[in-house]
Amino acid sequence: MLKWIIVLLSALLSVNAFAETPQERGLAIATAADNADKSWGDSSANMLMILRNRQGDTTRREIRNRQLEVEGDGDKSLSIFDSPNDVKGTAFLSHTHVDRADDQWIFLPALARVKRIASNNKSGPFMGSEFAYEDITSQELAKYTYTWLKDETYESQQTHVIERIPTYKHSGYTKQIVWIDKGMLQALKIDFYDRKGALLKTLTSHEHQQYNGKYWRAARMEMVNHITGKSTTLNWTNYQFSNGYSKRDFDKNSLKRVR
Repeated sequence: MLKWIIVLLSALLSVNAFAETPQERGLAIATAADNADKSWGDSSANMLMILRNRQGDTTRREIRNRQLEVEGDGDKSLSIFDSPNDVKGTAFLSHTHVDRADDQWIFLPALARVKRIASNNKSGPFMGSEFAYEDITSQELAKYTYTWLKDETYESQQTHVIERIPTYKHSGYTKQIVWIDKGMLQALKIDFYDRKGALLKTLTSHEHQQYNGKYWRAARMEMVNHITGKSTTLNWTNYQFSNGYSKRDFDKNSLKRVR
């Protein structure tokens, strides 16, 4: 009798696995990754941005980042540039949304005014880097459709490989291929395909560390543009959580208050 029950359960599991479509599996993986990175509240970190041109010449920028998790909507983030002098005091604010276009503003100290980033300009480069404005906001689950492609080993780590297609208007990408570590449920690599369907950029994330026994964050990110030969490195340090930030710290007026 016990043997029969085991056989029956195995058959049911096989049917369920067979019935799961690549789209269902892709969504399940993306949902699990999204759920694994919830309830962190707020965070801050320091970032060193290194821009490289095709010849290898570099420009360095020091940035402070703050984030606020928002229940029922996308996260809010604030980036403050401390150096070099030509960008010092520049501040970028983003309100990510689940079901509508993100709101983004930039404060330019030379003009002493706040400028709104147009929705159709989100695919443009962020402060001359290889990251687009849409790359540096929180990647909300509902803004893509998902398809599981395969499981494979990447950089000695077991990963799920999924395709995600942006559903929001004015995205600069037709699709993204994402390698998600099975243990951390963090993206290790993302290939970005442009509006013509050609491979445009690749983002790789390295040296992940776990904070508060829960949240994984990469210490280094590399974005390479395959068309221009340019690249951008983001080095992250001094992650801190539970800073006590409120929504007021991320409103439009906060851009003029930050120091």
